[in-house]
Amino acid sequence: MKRIFLLLFALVTILIACTASQDKMSFDDKPKLESDTIRISNEKLEYEVLIFDVGFSSWFNSFAKPRNYYSQSYLESRNRVWVLEWNRRAIQATQYNADMYALSIDYQQNIDYGYEVNYMLYYYLVYFQLTNNQRLGGFTPTL
Repeated sequence: MKRIFLLLFALVTILIACTASQDKMSFDDKPKLESDTIRISNEKLEYEVLIFDVGFSSWFNSFAKPRNYYSQSYLESRNRVWVLEWNRRAIQATQYNADMYALSIDYQQNIDYGYEVNYMLYYYLVYFQLTNNQRLGGFTPTL
């Protein structure tokens, strides 16, 4: 009888431990991207960001941290520095690969784009730097 009680206690403890670890591992805040064309828009501010990059969605699904892992100010500070360098390279097409920096990014410091835009832009710029072996300066992209 004592062995049956200990066995039942152990079984219940294992089940509780398994369900508790599953709850900790699920992140509902992390979006899953289904396509390599990403559209981010805000009707109030009348802007739209389109990302056309084969491989970004699978990379994002594998490496991006869940939303609210970084603060919006953290994301904005990195985006500002990286976008400035991106745009500098886009203007100097003869010095840098024009195919990589074909378009400039209209990211103005005095506009609050919100968390979602900063989150997606941050991860695209990290992806771009890591996959193309580029450094946009200021901060080293890390995962």
